[in-house]
Amino acid sequence: MIIATGTASGKSLAYVVPAVAEIFSGGTVLYLTPTKALAADQLRSLRRLRLTQVRAATYDGDTPPEERRWVRQNANYVLTNPDMLHRSILPRHASWSSFWRRLRLVVVDECHGYRGVFGSHVAQILRRLRRVSAKYGASPVFLLASATASDPAAAGMRLTGLEMAEVTTDASPRGSTTFALWEPPLTDLRGESGAPVRRTATAEAADLLADLVIEDVRTLAFVRSRRAAEAVALSARHTLEEVEAALDADPPYGEDHPWESPMRDEPGEAAATAEAEAAEAEAEAESVPVASRRRARLADRVAAYRAGYLADDRRVLEKALRSGELTGLATTNALELGVDVSGLDAVLIAGWPGTRASLWQQAGRAGRDGQDALAVLIARDDPLDTYIVHHPEAVFGRPVEAIVLDPDNPYVLAPHLCAAAAEIPLGEQDLEIFGPSARDALDDLVNQGLLRRRPAGWFWTSRDNAADLADIRGSGGAPVQVVEASTGRLLGTVDEPSSHTMVHPGAVYLHQSETFVVDALDLDAGVALVTAAEPDYATFARDVTDIRVIESLRSRDLGPGTLHFGSVEVTRQVVSYLKRRTQTGEVLGEEPLDLPPRTLCTRAVWWTLPDPALAGLRGEARPANPGAPVDPGAPADPGEAERTADAGTRSAGPPADPGTRSAEPPTDAGTRSAEPPTDPGRRSAARSADAGSAPAGHSVDLGGAAHAAEHAAIGLLPLFATCDRWDIGGVSTELHPDTGLLTVFVYDGHDGGAGFAERGYARASEWLTATREAIASCECDRGCPSCIQSPKCGNGNEPLDKAGAIRLLDVLLGS
Repeated sequence: MIIATGTASGKSLAYVVPAVAEIFSGGTVLYLTPTKALAADQLRSLRRLRLTQVRAATYDGDTPPEERRWVRQNANYVLTNPDMLHRSILPRHASWSSFWRRLRLVVVDECHGYRGVFGSHVAQILRRLRRVSAKYGASPVFLLASATASDPAAAGMRLTGLEMAEVTTDASPRGSTTFALWEPPLTDLRGESGAPVRRTATAEAADLLADLVIEDVRTLAFVRSRRAAEAVALSARHTLEEVEAALDADPPYGEDHPWESPMRDEPGEAAATAEAEAAEAEAEAESVPVASRRRARLADRVAAYRAGYLADDRRVLEKALRSGELTGLATTNALELGVDVSGLDAVLIAGWPGTRASLWQQAGRAGRDGQDALAVLIARDDPLDTYIVHHPEAVFGRPVEAIVLDPDNPYVLAPHLCAAAAEIPLGEQDLEIFGPSARDALDDLVNQGLLRRRPAGWFWTSRDNAADLADIRGSGGAPVQVVEASTGRLLGTVDEPSSHTMVHPGAVYLHQSETFVVDALDLDAGVALVTAAEPDYATFARDVTDIRVIESLRSRDLGPGTLHFGSVEVTRQVVSYLKRRTQTGEVLGEEPLDLPPRTLCTRAVWWTLPDPALAGLRGEARPANPGAPVDPGAPADPGEAERTADAGTRSAGPPADPGTRSAEPPTDAGTRSAEPPTDPGRRSAARSADAGSAPAGHSVDLGGAAHAAEHAAIGLLPLFATCDRWDIGGVSTELHPDTGLLTVFVYDGHDGGAGFAERGYARASEWLTATREAIASCECDRGCPSCIQSPKCGNGNEPLDKAGAIRLLDVLLGS
């Protein structure tokens, strides 16, 4: 069964009641969640029930080794995550034999988060779970809980391989939510090619967060990356320090400020905890109770929360937010899922979160006690965000997206078949569990020598850990350690693909509100050395990309052109990085990098236009190298779980075409740093829908027009596929060697594909129409980041032809 209703609708109660009932009858329960924070929150809720028969415990990476044996032998309600199930519980199933024999119920919470490649991995893990349970004679019921989703029964079936009944009626009471769409204003500054620079969403979020904290409005600010969470909290704290200094100099009120601390008789546990936090990280909240009433520092009521913090630090922050010690918290999507933070008044969302489901999930964090709430979506300087603030009908009143995943992806299926064979040798009867592609995948694994075929089935014969073959979060390699060069202090880790964009030499790296500059990146040793610094700029890595068509799997006419979906090989290389002043977004310069290329085989959607269709667009001016792919927009590396968005690339040789130009590759959202607020004026005027209309006599640079259309198409695809901009990439060229025609590619940034390009193929007319509208409605003259410029373009966003892109799309769409 799958329950798919809105936030705070009682889903937890719907699975806790049957779970407790099964435990009272002697059974066990396995609870799966995407995040540790949600597992810890559910554990607190269970313990508040004070039911001695329910022996609940978390089993994840934060569980001390001495506690794990007790959990295996005694717990009857185990809360864990797919990573731990994949790497520990299933491979060591024999040590859990008592738990398996009594397993009655498997709860898969927040299952709408299992999408794309990560969701495909989880689908295979759940099939392995079913198989191990059967070995011990158990046939548990699967109960899935999800935010509102399109066709939840079908999504649940894809995830578990089992038929699903669905519950979608939501009669829970809710207060009203005021939803604002907020577009930052254009500034007087100019970016690349003289494009206007818009104030950043994170700068707006920091200012709004500070304003709300001053008014004692308990607020979560959702941002796209770990770096942005730290930067928003730091900027808000600086603003509040300035406000507090002004109030101290000339207090406008009496003694009873909304931010004053309550009376406490003596310092207690909260004080000790807060002092430890302050020593650990400047961005975390502290509480300094005293014997007499005094005002708490405003800045100390704001903190950052993200993956990468120690478990104890995260629990302290969660407790401080629930208790009201913290009024504002800047967070990644680590707090998007059903953590109980009731009592919140407002939510700020800095940038489109990727899907309508995530938007409503994040907005639903406020008003969870039935009170009215405020939600603000702050648009980034991005084609999709710009489109949404000017086309609210694309969000409001529209159903949420379907959950897209592909368990049969051979790059996902094969390693899980190896893991399954290592757990229990595979037999013919197991093929049905793993789907129709399992037999072919097993034959390939035998040919590769990874499995051995015997009369009894397929066996794993290596001494290596088979689970290591499947990297379920898509990080694509061992993590790179970030180490402070002067002290040897380990600051954190970055997955290997993201290291090319996050900790390349010269990169600005943020950790718990401390700023560092990367001195060196040693990929062989897996270490990045950093030095503490306070630069006034942020860094943005840039890539070049080459793409080769392997096979067109499907094609159809699209206007005078042809639309294709198929397999491609993408080679991507980080070649430089931009420095942008954090206060203004001003480009300070570009520095070259020498990093190895990476290659992935994936799926793409692409369209071509024949020369006769382009005859009316051709002007006298022609690009010097018409065959060079322009701005291949490559997908992003996964960052947090938070994302995210690993390109899934592997090391390879250099790009085949020396004329290849930079792409907007799929990259980690964490490479986009936040800029602190500078301009107190934060409103912008509405745009004219015809601002970008192309003059009929305009001489079109076809390469620049295709390049601009590709950038915008990448930005708009997340509205039609359940993905993030950083999950996909693209390449455009006036003459591609494999097609012999003007070609624009958009590809999945994961080995084997993730289903995003396929969704684009299915909804191409809607997608490209919205792309055309987004470009045309932008108020700029020649192109800007809100329509056709990309922060990842390794070609410096050249050439771009905004008016030409509109005319090119008009030709393609037959308008």
